[in-house]
Amino acid sequence: MKFNPNYKCILVLIAICFFTRVSSQVHDKSWQKIIHDKPDEWFKSEEAKNYAQNVLLYQRDIGGWPKNVQMHHPLSDEEKQKLLEKKKTNEGATTDNEATTQELLFLSKIYRQTNDDIYKTAFLKGIDYLLEAQYDNGGWPQFYPLRKGYYTHITYNDDSMVNIMKLLKALIEDSGLYSIKPSQNQLEKIKTSFNKGIDCILKTQYRQNGVLTAWCAQHDEFTLEPANARTFELKSLSGAESAHIVLLLMSIENPSKEIINAVNSAVAWFEKTKITGLRKDRIYNGVGKIVDKRMIPDETAPAIWARFMNLEDNKPFFCDRDGIKKWKLEDIGAERRNGYAWYRSDPQMVLDAYPKWKERLKKKSLKKHKDELNITVAKDGTGDYVSIQEAINNTKSFPYDRVTILIKNGVYKEKVKIHEWNPNILLIGESKDKTIITYDDYFNKVGLGRNSTFYTYTLLVEANNVVLKNLTIENSSGEVGQAVALSVFSDEVVVVNCNIMGNQDTLYASGKGKQYYKDCYIEGTTDFIFGSATAFFENCQIHSKKNSYITAASTPKDSLFGYVFKDCKLTAEKDVNEVYLGRPWRVYAQTVFMKCDLGNHILPKGWHNWSKPEAEKTAFYAEYRNYGEGYKPKERAGWSHQLTKREAKKHTLKRVLGDKNKKDNEQWYLKIN
Repeated sequence: MKFNPNYKCILVLIAICFFTRVSSQVHDKSWQKIIHDKPDEWFKSEEAKNYAQNVLLYQRDIGGWPKNVQMHHPLSDEEKQKLLEKKKTNEGATTDNEATTQELLFLSKIYRQTNDDIYKTAFLKGIDYLLEAQYDNGGWPQFYPLRKGYYTHITYNDDSMVNIMKLLKALIEDSGLYSIKPSQNQLEKIKTSFNKGIDCILKTQYRQNGVLTAWCAQHDEFTLEPANARTFELKSLSGAESAHIVLLLMSIENPSKEIINAVNSAVAWFEKTKITGLRKDRIYNGVGKIVDKRMIPDETAPAIWARFMNLEDNKPFFCDRDGIKKWKLEDIGAERRNGYAWYRSDPQMVLDAYPKWKERLKKKSLKKHKDELNITVAKDGTGDYVSIQEAINNTKSFPYDRVTILIKNGVYKEKVKIHEWNPNILLIGESKDKTIITYDDYFNKVGLGRNSTFYTYTLLVEANNVVLKNLTIENSSGEVGQAVALSVFSDEVVVVNCNIMGNQDTLYASGKGKQYYKDCYIEGTTDFIFGSATAFFENCQIHSKKNSYITAASTPKDSLFGYVFKDCKLTAEKDVNEVYLGRPWRVYAQTVFMKCDLGNHILPKGWHNWSKPEAEKTAFYAEYRNYGEGYKPKERAGWSHQLTKREAKKHTLKRVLGDKNKKDNEQWYLKIN
């Protein structure tokens, strides 16, 4: 047979077509579709394991992944070597365009089928990456480690932060979506992270002329205000990103008052800004490529929302890469007009879901406990409220009878304020060590000028006749300067069996009222019990974490008493050995220690004048029958006092805090139940 020279060409073409078709079966299917569309049993296949090797290779040492990578594509040896080098640099790790969150879902799916710990380790490392990347204010940047430019902004764009929050929420709820369970310690961090994220979302909701509206695609990581991204992505209100934020808020089982308000406000804004009677039309060329987009009138068209709306008046605008606002889509060039989604319909999902959400809230409200005097707060939703502050806010103002708020065990990451109009409250924890109220504000973080210390509290009491019992109240910011855990400004406040934890300025016992601290553990570094109140500390452990000063009283000149410590035990960290009992914040400071066990960390001199020689004449610092290695009365500062038995009788609990005209069992400080 005579050889046909064209036959070879035909064979080559057939081979090319065959291999192109086989290759396209993989390459034409996106990485996202593989993760979401493949059946469960596929994830135990050799093909899935091969893809998983790439996923592990692309993961940076910090725990995150780069974006826009088709991780199922084969890698050459040279490409693998480059990825090993990039692992160490952490280059490109991000949560943008579903990066990291989608890889974590893949690892969870393959672990469910294989039970191979290599996938579990990578998954948990990825979770740690998300936790590390979060800002203190609760937001996430687009890239972490941080890249210069708009990438550092809190990023709602393309649902970056919402995707993270949905992942964390699924882990907290143990929804079954993820087969890998974090450790208890990591789970607690995840819960804290999620709550911080919700707090950030609430704080970044934009107020337009005092009215809550929606969110921007990016918010400044410091001011939380809307921020610019790329030149054609100017700060604005965003319909699409805002819709997915609201859907997240609506998915929360027991929403707080603030969340409900945020959702209602956003829905009102969606209704206000929806565009009807307008349809997006696309013009295609002969090969199916979009060559033009235009908006045409159509009364039957479903509602749509602009991608970007003016912060001042919600007016839609459009931009070219020159960053100049245009008010019509046709006024920008073809490249941006056709290459960007300027209109979206996502808010319609919120409007469709909203009626059922309202009905669900209504049913929960009908089931809510109606006993106004006995309220329960529980993180898991089994109580009347999930937030301590929400419970306080919903109590009757100036009640005649005691209102008891029982707080179930859990970590409550919130700033709590008992307002002046909320007296007669008993805030009682289920157990002292497991009912934890914590926050992490500190002087420089608050940044409100020279008085920033007083805004850093975790729990603030401004109401009279308040009892705090069986609680841990903590400022968790660490050793970063002034950071208050508990502030008490009011009168007749009892704090019993509580841990009060922090570093500098832990307990601000202030105001002109009277306060009683019994069976408490109080720790700190410098001046960690300070303020102007008349306060009696009985059977408390006072623990110094650093060589410094315990008290810094600022007793007013006309007060009969300042701080009195009776039957307390003063302890310290192992390496702490130079601690003063106190120094005068104001020159009329009064502090007395009676029958207290003083550890050897207390300096022989005992008291410091804070470089105020005049305070030695006006301050009253005294002791009575203390004991322990730190009690050295003969070596005390010459201007301090050792009380006689008669003088000590003036400093009893009843004389310091009580009413001499009432019987002992009628005194306010005994009414702690």
